[in-house]
Amino acid sequence: MGGVNHTTVTEFFLLGLSAHAEQEVVLCGLFLGLYLVTLSGNLLIILAISCDPRLHTPMYFFLANLSSVDVCFSSVTVPKMLVNHVVGSKSISYTQCMTQIYFLITFGNMDGFLLSVMAYDRYVAICQPLHYTMIMRPKLCVLLVAVSWVITNLHALLHTLLMVRLNFCFTNTVNHFFCDPYPVLKLSCSDTFINDLMVFTVGGLVFLTPFTCIVVSYVCIFSKVLKFPSAQGIRKALSTCGSHLTVVSLFYGAILGVYMHPSSSYSVQDTVASVIFTVVTPLVNPFIYSLRNRDMKAALRKLLLRS
Repeated sequence: MGGVNHTTVTEFFLLGLSAHAEQEVVLCGLFLGLYLVTLSGNLLIILAISCDPRLHTPMYFFLANLSSVDVCFSSVTVPKMLVNHVVGSKSISYTQCMTQIYFLITFGNMDGFLLSVMAYDRYVAICQPLHYTMIMRPKLCVLLVAVSWVITNLHALLHTLLMVRLNFCFTNTVNHFFCDPYPVLKLSCSDTFINDLMVFTVGGLVFLTPFTCIVVSYVCIFSKVLKFPSAQGIRKALSTCGSHLTVVSLFYGAILGVYMHPSSSYSVQDTVASVIFTVVTPLVNPFIYSLRNRDMKAALRKLLLRS
């Protein structure tokens, strides 16, 4: 390199999910079906919440935002993989790769922040029911979402700029179906100490902040619920949290399986966890919330009958 700080790699090659052409065809067909279901399910939830005045509440406002983020999150990775399969290419340009990393970090973290905001909403509804409308005002709901967007975009910008400063000299084959930050980082011939440091400090802080809010919210919720005099009251309170807890468990379980270890130990198992994180989680979110929610099912039924 002669000490010159520039990037010689202009594109990366994504190995995909399988080295066998037959398996690749089946997997791409499967991913196309999952992607279409993800788009349909989440867009239906957004439309149902928008069209039904009964769902114009803080909880459904946050759910509509979560569905919007899930649509964007799945659209970051799957369409590029499908396009590459159709045109018979595995390449992605350097600019597209860095852009994919930026939006992957943004929407991935935004999911976590929205889940923490929804946990706070459930805390207020159960622990402060008489003051709920006064606390969860529309201005506060919009502010919580706006602040989350600012934090996640700044966080993504930090990691993307740190990635851009690295040199990629010769190896440009990414052992994945999208530009995951860890596999791409392993390809650099520069010193990645600062990148690793920011991942485990700033990245850890951005990860732990919403996770801690969720844990604290549910500790307070369960403490309050256990004091209810009747079993029916306990079941009613917990039923409002069941869907959210399911989504939280799936989301953070996948994150822990992929990113909570050094980048040098990336393996096939991590690819499976990445598929769950980037494809399965946005897919199941609308089903979890709609199938367990009477108001949501009624709104979806009304929307489908009207159309």
